[in-house]
Amino acid sequence: MKKTLLMLWMAVCLIVSFTGCTSEEMDYNNPDVALFVKQLKSGTYKMKNDKGVVEVPHFTEEDIPELLKYAEDLTIIPSFPSVYNMNNGKIRLGECMLWVIESIRQGTPPSLGCKMVLANAENYEAIYFLTDEEVLDAATCYRNWWEERQYPKTRWTIDPCYDEPLCGSGYRWW
Repeated sequence: MKKTLLMLWMAVCLIVSFTGCTSEEMDYNNPDVALFVKQLKSGTYKMKNDKGVVEVPHFTEEDIPELLKYAEDLTIIPSFPSVYNMNNGKIRLGECMLWVIESIRQGTPPSLGCKMVLANAENYEAIYFLTDEEVLDAATCYRNWWEERQYPKTRWTIDPCYDEPLCGSGYRWW
């Protein structure tokens, strides 16, 4: 009997030790980009604000280089925390990372969902959503914008696209 209880106790401890450490929690004010991506890919991201709404953690401009590392990842994720979560189309991780970057850049979400459309789209039908190749092109636009932004703007710089990553690309946020 003692041997059976000891074996049962060891089994419980082993199960608790394996399951107890797998739950990684996100810190809203000091988020980890890699953990955020891992949770988005696995469908386990659930960070809620004080109103109980699942939302993107508070990323800052310092997180942009890390977010850009995932901008070309076309992995389809189960969901993304935005006001309007598209259930009728593919939710690409890279496109969502660009949405987070644009949210940082503007100080507010660029659209209700993490989807870009062609700039001349007549409406918001799925036929106007970007293809994988166009998302990769948009990621290049953001990468170029970030690299250019690292250089100080001189007073004789008159480029209207200086701080607009999608300027001239033919894409816009939905």
